[in-house]
Amino acid sequence: MLIERMTFQYNFRRSFLTIVIIFGIFFVAIMENIYAEDDDNVVGDRKLPFNHFYNYQNLDNHKLESSNNIIHNQFIIYLQEDNKEEEESISIDPVEFYNSELKDTGTELLYVYSHVVKGLAIKIPNEKVLEKLKNNPLVNYIGQDKKVSAAFINKKQTNSHQIIPTSIDRVDGEISLGSVNAHSNIIDADIAILDTGIDLDHADLNVYHERSFIPGTINADDDHGHGTHLAGIAAAKDNSFGIVGIAPGARLWAIKVLESSGIGEISTLIKGLDYINQYANEVDVAILSLGCECESGSLNIAIHNTVNAGITIVVAAGNEGKDAGTFTPANNPDVITVSAIADTDGKCGGNGPPSTYGADDMLASFSNFGDVVDIAAPGVDIYSTFKANSYTSLTGTSMAAPHVAGAAALYISLHPEASSPNDVKSYLLTSGTNPKDLCDGNGHGYFAGDKDNFHEPLLYIGATKK
Repeated sequence: MLIERMTFQYNFRRSFLTIVIIFGIFFVAIMENIYAEDDDNVVGDRKLPFNHFYNYQNLDNHKLESSNNIIHNQFIIYLQEDNKEEEESISIDPVEFYNSELKDTGTELLYVYSHVVKGLAIKIPNEKVLEKLKNNPLVNYIGQDKKVSAAFINKKQTNSHQIIPTSIDRVDGEISLGSVNAHSNIIDADIAILDTGIDLDHADLNVYHERSFIPGTINADDDHGHGTHLAGIAAAKDNSFGIVGIAPGARLWAIKVLESSGIGEISTLIKGLDYINQYANEVDVAILSLGCECESGSLNIAIHNTVNAGITIVVAAGNEGKDAGTFTPANNPDVITVSAIADTDGKCGGNGPPSTYGADDMLASFSNFGDVVDIAAPGVDIYSTFKANSYTSLTGTSMAAPHVAGAAALYISLHPEASSPNDVKSYLLTSGTNPKDLCDGNGHGYFAGDKDNFHEPLLYIGATKK
């Protein structure tokens, strides 16, 4: 009995010790994981508040491993800004920071940001540099650079002659053209197109300013065609040839941030935003018909600051037929995100012939959707200007966005006293058509086929007037 009791006690103690050891290992693993997740909000030894940078802090890092858009070893660094409320606020010039902290490490300086935010884009040689940056008290944010691309699907070559495209007719743009300004056929507004550039010599476009951030280019002349197509939809001149845009003759800013392939980098896009921020007193509207299925806190911060500076930003929802909430910059709350409908006859009612991407007056089959989408516009077989002083038809939410951007510029030209981004967005959404609106036989009427419970308004500008 004594031996049996001792054996029982020994086995019990051994089992108990084994359980304690297993529990201890499990507990340590949990705590390490918790602290690893908490490290997302730590830069150096300074823990950042949850709402730092409007909840965009380290948003990039949540999808790094699953994103196919990552540019390895390329990062966007935002530095500490001057804080007038703190006596010991630390701040440094981005170039000075690079020279003192990174130049001798073999790090390549790609871009310097001075206006939209203070920072730089870099290409690092190894992980040691990244660890050094994470522990640098001058660094406020580190974001992974990623690829973005233009949001269009196909191209159809067509001949050029003076017309009002059916997409302009569908939103009753021709009514607006006849009434907005009896003294001039040029809209007094500025539209920046951050894209593949614009054909600088196109006779149907009023290219006012140009700047390229693509290495190897000497100017922002369009070597792809996408940016020129957006420009014509938004602002082709009202003259005797070609087409007429939503805001005819508006001053166009060609900001080249995408390569001839239609692909670019978020760091380059941020440089484009940084550039137009220094002209925030001139630029009224910016078009971003590009993006990726990814998250980018660095881009969100730059967009937020650009809108705060007074520039209305219009973006394409994307062409994957998915919830736009997973796409950047479509999911940014500060922009106007645009989905695409198919329209084949320039009228509401759904009586036109079917298109490749759905019936007349239906949400285009490729269009992204969801509650981050603010407004819809025509985006299938849109006829507009193209590179080499030509014209063509393209399809995509890329084409829907400049309809809305042109309408924003039109509104701003007529209401300079109420032209903040919030004012512009509110006007466009309230003036658009909704499911309860009956078709009037022209352009005032809704569309069918929305894929969610949020029914975004359809762009309508026929009522635009002083």
